Amino acid sequence: MQPSVKIFTGNSNPALAEKIAKKYGKGLNGGLGKVKIQKFSDGEIQPVFLESIRGDYVFLIQGTSAPSDNLLELLLMIDAAKRASAGYITAVIPYFGYARQDRKDKPRVAIGSKLVANLLTSAGANRVITMDLHAPQIQGFFDIPVDHLDSSAIFIPYIENLKLENLTFASPDVGSTNRVREVASYFNAEMVICDKHRKRANEIASMVVIGDVTNRDIVLIDDICDTAGTLSKAANLLMEKGARSVRAFCTHPVFSGNAYENIENSVLQEIVVCDTIPIKPQAPGSKIKVISVAELFAVAIRNMHENKSITSLFIHSHRRQD
Repeated sequence: MQPSVKIFTGNSNPALAEKIAKKYGKGLNGGLGKVKIQKFSDGEIQPVFLESIRGDYVFLIQGTSAPSDNLLELLLMIDAAKRASAGYITAVIPYFGYARQDRKDKPRVAIGSKLVANLLTSAGANRVITMDLHAPQIQGFFDIPVDHLDSSAIFIPYIENLKLENLTFASPDVGSTNRVREVASYFNAEMVICDKHRKRANEIASMVVIGDVTNRDIVLIDDICDTAGTLSKAANLLMEKGARSVRAFCTHPVFSGNAYENIENSVLQEIVVCDTIPIKPQAPGSKIKVISVAELFAVAIRNMHENKSITSLFIHSHRRQD
Protein backbone atom coordinates (compact mmCIF):
# COMPACT_ATOMS: atom_id res chain seq x y z
CA MET A 1 0.00 0.00 0.00
CA GLN A 2 1.40 3.38 -1.04
CA PRO A 3 2.00 5.83 1.84
CA SER A 4 -0.47 8.70 2.23
CA VAL A 5 0.28 12.26 1.18
CA LYS A 6 -0.03 14.96 3.83
CA ILE A 7 0.54 18.63 3.08
CA PHE A 8 1.34 21.14 5.82
CA THR A 9 2.18 24.82 5.80
CA GLY A 10 4.04 27.27 7.95
CA ASN A 11 3.25 30.97 8.27
CA SER A 12 5.14 32.33 5.26
CA ASN A 13 2.37 31.88 2.66
CA PRO A 14 -0.67 29.94 3.96
CA ALA A 15 -2.92 31.29 1.18
CA LEU A 16 -0.75 29.65 -1.50
CA ALA A 17 -0.51 26.43 0.52
CA GLU A 18 -4.31 26.23 0.72
CA LYS A 19 -4.55 26.70 -3.06
CA ILE A 20 -1.97 23.95 -3.66
CA ALA A 21 -3.82 21.54 -1.34
CA LYS A 22 -7.11 22.33 -3.10
CA LYS A 23 -5.56 21.79 -6.55
CA TYR A 24 -3.94 18.56 -5.39
CA GLY A 25 -7.25 17.36 -4.00
CA LYS A 26 -6.95 13.59 -4.08
CA GLY A 27 -6.73 11.86 -0.71
CA LEU A 28 -6.18 14.92 1.45
CA ASN A 29 -9.50 14.59 3.32
CA GLY A 30 -10.04 18.25 4.08
CA GLY A 31 -7.01 19.92 2.61
CA LEU A 32 -4.00 20.97 4.67
CA GLY A 33 -2.79 18.85 7.56
CA LYS A 34 -3.02 20.12 11.11
CA VAL A 35 0.12 21.72 12.50
CA LYS A 36 0.46 24.37 15.17
CA ILE A 37 3.34 26.84 15.08
CA GLN A 38 3.78 27.89 18.69
CA LYS A 39 5.72 30.97 19.71
CA PHE A 40 7.04 31.56 23.17
CA SER A 41 6.99 35.08 24.62
CA ASP A 42 10.66 35.55 23.71
CA GLY A 43 9.92 34.71 20.04
CA GLU A 44 11.18 31.10 20.12
CA ILE A 45 9.39 28.88 17.59
CA GLN A 46 8.07 25.36 18.21
CA PRO A 47 6.02 23.54 15.54
CA VAL A 48 3.74 20.70 16.66
CA PHE A 49 2.03 18.26 14.28
CA LEU A 50 -1.48 17.62 15.54
CA GLU A 51 -1.98 14.35 13.64
CA SER A 52 0.01 11.21 12.98
CA ILE A 53 2.43 11.36 10.04
CA ARG A 54 4.18 8.05 10.69
CA GLY A 55 5.30 6.56 7.38
CA ASP A 56 3.58 9.27 5.31
CA TYR A 57 4.83 11.37 2.39
CA VAL A 58 4.99 14.76 4.08
CA PHE A 59 5.14 17.98 2.05
CA LEU A 60 6.00 21.13 3.98
CA ILE A 61 5.07 24.29 2.06
CA GLN A 62 7.10 27.22 3.32
CA GLY A 63 8.87 29.96 1.42
CA THR A 64 12.01 31.41 2.99
CA SER A 65 11.40 35.08 2.26
CA ALA A 66 12.07 37.66 4.96
CA PRO A 67 11.87 37.61 7.92
CA SER A 68 14.38 34.87 8.70
CA ASP A 69 11.82 33.30 11.07
CA ASN A 70 10.33 31.69 7.94
CA LEU A 71 13.53 29.75 7.30
CA LEU A 72 13.87 28.70 10.94
CA GLU A 73 10.22 27.67 11.00
CA LEU A 74 10.79 25.38 8.00
CA LEU A 75 13.89 23.81 9.54
CA LEU A 76 12.04 23.10 12.78
CA MET A 77 9.05 21.64 10.89
CA ILE A 78 11.41 19.31 9.02
CA ASP A 79 13.04 18.23 12.27
CA ALA A 80 9.66 17.66 13.92
CA ALA A 81 8.47 15.59 10.95
CA LYS A 82 11.63 13.49 11.02
CA ARG A 83 11.24 12.84 14.76
CA ALA A 84 7.58 11.92 14.17
CA SER A 85 8.73 9.12 11.82
CA ALA A 86 7.51 10.63 8.54
CA GLY A 87 8.31 8.28 5.68
CA TYR A 88 9.59 10.92 3.23
CA ILE A 89 9.92 14.66 3.82
CA THR A 90 9.79 17.15 0.95
CA ALA A 91 10.41 20.85 1.55
CA VAL A 92 8.24 22.76 -0.92
CA ILE A 93 9.88 26.20 -1.13
CA PRO A 94 8.05 28.49 -3.62
CA TYR A 95 10.64 31.22 -3.02
CA PHE A 96 14.14 30.14 -2.01
CA GLY A 97 15.57 33.00 0.05
CA TYR A 98 19.30 33.79 0.15
CA ALA A 99 19.58 32.59 -3.47
CA ARG A 100 21.31 35.84 -4.45
CA GLN A 101 24.20 34.86 -2.16
CA ASP A 102 25.35 32.08 -4.46
CA ARG A 103 29.08 32.86 -4.78
CA LYS A 104 31.93 34.89 -3.31
CA ASP A 105 31.69 38.04 -5.44
CA LYS A 106 33.90 39.93 -3.01
CA PRO A 107 36.31 38.92 -0.21
CA ARG A 108 35.09 37.78 3.19
CA VAL A 109 31.40 37.22 2.41
CA ALA A 110 29.14 34.25 3.13
CA ILE A 111 27.67 31.97 0.45
CA GLY A 112 24.21 32.06 1.99
CA SER A 113 22.44 29.76 -0.47
CA LYS A 114 24.96 26.97 0.17
CA LEU A 115 24.49 27.37 3.92
CA VAL A 116 20.69 27.15 3.55
CA ALA A 117 21.07 24.00 1.42
CA ASN A 118 23.23 22.44 4.14
CA LEU A 119 20.72 23.39 6.84
CA LEU A 120 17.77 21.87 4.96
CA THR A 121 19.66 18.63 4.40
CA SER A 122 20.93 18.44 7.98
CA ALA A 123 17.44 19.08 9.35
CA GLY A 124 16.23 15.94 7.57
CA ALA A 125 14.64 16.95 4.24
CA ASN A 126 14.71 14.14 1.67
CA ARG A 127 13.82 16.35 -1.28
CA VAL A 128 13.25 19.98 -2.25
CA ILE A 129 10.72 21.41 -4.71
CA THR A 130 11.30 25.05 -5.56
CA MET A 131 10.82 27.53 -8.40
CA ASP A 132 13.07 29.85 -10.41
CA LEU A 133 16.24 29.83 -8.33
CA HIS A 134 18.22 33.03 -8.86
CA ALA A 135 21.05 30.85 -10.16
CA PRO A 136 20.14 27.34 -11.43
CA GLN A 137 23.52 25.97 -10.27
CA ILE A 138 22.30 26.31 -6.67
CA GLN A 139 20.78 22.86 -7.27
CA GLY A 140 24.36 21.59 -7.09
CA PHE A 141 24.64 22.84 -3.50
CA PHE A 142 22.28 20.04 -2.44
CA ASP A 143 23.13 16.38 -1.91
CA ILE A 144 19.41 15.51 -2.11
CA PRO A 145 17.12 15.67 -5.17
CA VAL A 146 15.87 19.14 -6.19
CA ASP A 147 12.87 19.65 -8.48
CA HIS A 148 13.37 23.11 -9.98
CA LEU A 149 10.09 24.37 -11.47
CA ASP A 150 9.96 27.05 -14.16
CA SER A 151 7.48 29.95 -14.10
CA SER A 152 7.59 30.08 -17.91
CA ALA A 153 4.91 27.39 -17.89
CA ILE A 154 2.40 29.91 -16.51
CA PHE A 155 3.83 33.11 -17.99
CA ILE A 156 3.81 31.88 -21.60
CA PRO A 157 0.01 31.43 -21.91
CA TYR A 158 -0.46 34.96 -20.49
CA ILE A 159 2.01 36.40 -23.01
CA GLU A 160 0.34 34.50 -25.87
CA ASN A 161 -3.03 35.99 -24.93
CA LEU A 162 -1.57 39.51 -25.18
CA LYS A 163 -1.17 38.99 -28.95
CA LEU A 164 1.57 41.62 -29.19
CA GLU A 165 2.38 42.58 -32.79
CA ASN A 166 6.12 43.12 -32.60
CA LEU A 167 7.11 41.03 -29.59
CA THR A 168 10.66 41.36 -28.31
CA PHE A 169 12.00 40.04 -25.02
CA ALA A 170 14.43 41.90 -22.82
CA SER A 171 16.74 40.84 -20.02
CA PRO A 172 17.00 43.52 -17.30
CA ASP A 173 20.58 42.40 -16.62
CA VAL A 174 23.18 40.02 -17.99
CA GLY A 175 22.42 37.43 -15.29
CA SER A 176 18.91 36.83 -16.65
CA THR A 177 20.04 36.30 -20.25
CA ASN A 178 19.68 32.50 -20.35
CA ARG A 179 16.22 32.63 -18.76
CA VAL A 180 15.03 35.22 -21.28
CA ARG A 181 16.62 33.43 -24.24
CA GLU A 182 14.60 30.28 -23.43
CA VAL A 183 11.30 32.16 -23.60
CA ALA A 184 12.33 34.17 -26.66
CA SER A 185 13.25 30.92 -28.43
CA TYR A 186 9.81 29.51 -27.66
CA PHE A 187 8.20 32.47 -29.45
CA ASN A 188 10.91 32.65 -32.16
CA ALA A 189 11.27 36.28 -31.09
CA GLU A 190 14.18 38.70 -30.81
CA MET A 191 15.77 39.59 -27.48
CA VAL A 192 17.79 42.52 -26.15
CA ILE A 193 19.86 42.96 -22.99
CA CYS A 194 19.92 45.83 -20.49
CA ASP A 195 23.45 45.82 -19.10
CA LYS A 196 23.65 47.49 -15.70
CA HIS A 197 26.49 48.51 -13.41
CA ARG A 198 25.86 48.81 -9.68
CA LYS A 199 27.54 51.10 -7.18
CA ARG A 200 26.24 48.94 -4.33
CA ALA A 201 23.30 46.59 -3.60
CA ASN A 202 19.95 48.03 -4.76
CA GLU A 203 21.63 51.06 -6.36
CA ILE A 204 22.30 51.23 -10.12
CA ALA A 205 25.08 53.48 -11.39
CA SER A 206 24.47 53.10 -15.13
CA MET A 207 22.59 51.00 -17.71
CA VAL A 208 22.80 50.54 -21.48
CA VAL A 209 20.61 48.65 -23.96
CA ILE A 210 22.27 46.08 -26.22
CA GLY A 211 20.07 45.60 -29.29
CA ASP A 212 17.40 47.47 -31.27
CA VAL A 213 14.00 48.11 -29.63
CA THR A 214 12.56 50.70 -32.04
CA ASN A 215 8.77 50.36 -32.35
CA ARG A 216 8.78 47.03 -30.52
CA ASP A 217 6.52 45.69 -27.74
CA ILE A 218 8.98 44.72 -25.03
CA VAL A 219 8.52 42.01 -22.41
CA LEU A 220 11.06 42.14 -19.58
CA ILE A 221 11.60 38.85 -17.75
CA ASP A 222 13.32 38.38 -14.39
CA ASP A 223 13.19 36.01 -11.43
CA ILE A 224 13.12 38.54 -8.56
CA CYS A 225 11.63 42.01 -8.24
CA ASP A 226 13.07 43.56 -5.07
CA THR A 227 12.89 47.37 -5.00
CA ALA A 228 11.82 47.46 -8.68
CA GLY A 229 14.65 49.93 -9.31
CA THR A 230 16.24 47.84 -12.06
CA LEU A 231 12.92 47.17 -13.83
CA SER A 232 11.84 50.81 -13.66
CA LYS A 233 15.16 52.07 -15.00
CA ALA A 234 15.22 49.41 -17.73
CA ALA A 235 11.65 50.24 -18.78
CA ASN A 236 12.42 53.97 -18.93
CA LEU A 237 15.56 53.35 -20.98
CA LEU A 238 13.75 51.03 -23.40
CA MET A 239 11.04 53.62 -24.00
CA GLU A 240 13.70 56.31 -24.55
CA LYS A 241 15.29 54.03 -27.16
CA GLY A 242 12.03 53.88 -29.12
CA ALA A 243 10.06 50.94 -27.70
CA ARG A 244 6.29 51.05 -28.28
CA SER A 245 5.38 49.43 -24.94
CA VAL A 246 7.12 47.76 -22.00
CA ARG A 247 5.72 45.26 -19.52
CA ALA A 248 7.50 42.97 -17.06
CA PHE A 249 7.14 39.39 -15.81
CA CYS A 250 8.85 38.54 -12.50
CA THR A 251 8.42 35.31 -10.59
CA HIS A 252 9.08 36.43 -7.02
CA PRO A 253 7.58 39.75 -5.79
CA VAL A 254 9.97 40.57 -2.94
CA PHE A 255 8.79 44.20 -3.15
CA SER A 256 10.97 45.82 -0.49
CA GLY A 257 11.66 49.52 0.07
CA ASN A 258 9.79 51.76 -2.37
CA ALA A 259 8.92 48.94 -4.77
CA TYR A 260 5.19 49.65 -4.98
CA GLU A 261 5.75 53.34 -5.64
CA ASN A 262 8.52 52.63 -8.16
CA ILE A 263 6.23 50.32 -10.11
CA GLU A 264 3.21 52.61 -10.16
CA ASN A 265 5.37 55.61 -11.16
CA SER A 266 7.24 53.73 -13.91
CA VAL A 267 6.43 53.59 -17.63
CA LEU A 268 5.62 49.88 -17.31
CA GLN A 269 2.18 49.03 -18.65
CA GLU A 270 1.97 46.17 -16.16
CA ILE A 271 4.10 43.85 -14.07
CA VAL A 272 2.94 40.25 -13.80
CA VAL A 273 4.17 38.31 -10.76
CA CYS A 274 3.52 34.95 -9.12
CA ASP A 275 2.06 34.34 -5.67
CA THR A 276 5.26 32.70 -4.37
CA ILE A 277 5.46 35.57 -1.86
CA PRO A 278 2.34 37.27 -0.47
CA ILE A 279 1.98 40.95 -1.39
CA LYS A 280 -0.23 43.81 -0.25
CA PRO A 281 -3.74 43.88 -1.75
CA GLN A 282 -3.72 46.05 -4.85
CA ALA A 283 -6.18 48.82 -5.60
CA PRO A 284 -8.19 48.69 -8.83
CA GLY A 285 -6.10 49.97 -11.72
CA SER A 286 -2.80 48.87 -10.20
CA LYS A 287 -0.08 47.85 -12.63
CA ILE A 288 0.62 44.72 -10.54
CA LYS A 289 -1.08 41.50 -11.70
CA VAL A 290 -0.73 38.23 -9.75
CA ILE A 291 -1.06 34.75 -11.23
CA SER A 292 -0.94 31.61 -9.13
CA VAL A 293 1.65 28.84 -9.17
CA ALA A 294 -0.64 26.53 -7.15
CA GLU A 295 -1.52 24.14 -9.98
CA LEU A 296 2.10 23.82 -11.07
CA PHE A 297 3.19 22.85 -7.55
CA ALA A 298 0.18 20.54 -7.08
CA VAL A 299 1.07 18.62 -10.26
CA ALA A 300 4.73 18.42 -9.18
CA ILE A 301 3.69 17.01 -5.78
CA ARG A 302 1.35 14.47 -7.38
CA ASN A 303 3.95 13.31 -9.92
CA MET A 304 6.63 13.06 -7.24
CA HIS A 305 4.40 10.92 -5.01
CA GLU A 306 3.43 8.69 -7.93
CA ASN A 307 7.05 8.43 -9.15
CA LYS A 308 6.20 10.12 -12.44
CA SER A 309 8.35 12.52 -14.43
CA ILE A 310 7.84 16.28 -14.04
CA THR A 311 9.52 17.05 -17.39
CA SER A 312 6.15 17.99 -18.92
CA LEU A 313 6.09 21.03 -16.60
CA PHE A 314 9.06 22.63 -18.34
CA ILE A 315 9.09 24.94 -21.35
CA HIS A 316 11.50 22.85 -23.44
CA SER A 317 9.07 19.90 -23.38
CA HIS A 318 6.44 21.67 -25.46
CA ARG A 319 8.35 24.20 -27.55
CA ARG A 320 6.32 25.53 -30.43
CA GLN A 321 7.16 24.25 -33.90
CA ASP A 322 6.45 27.22 -36.19
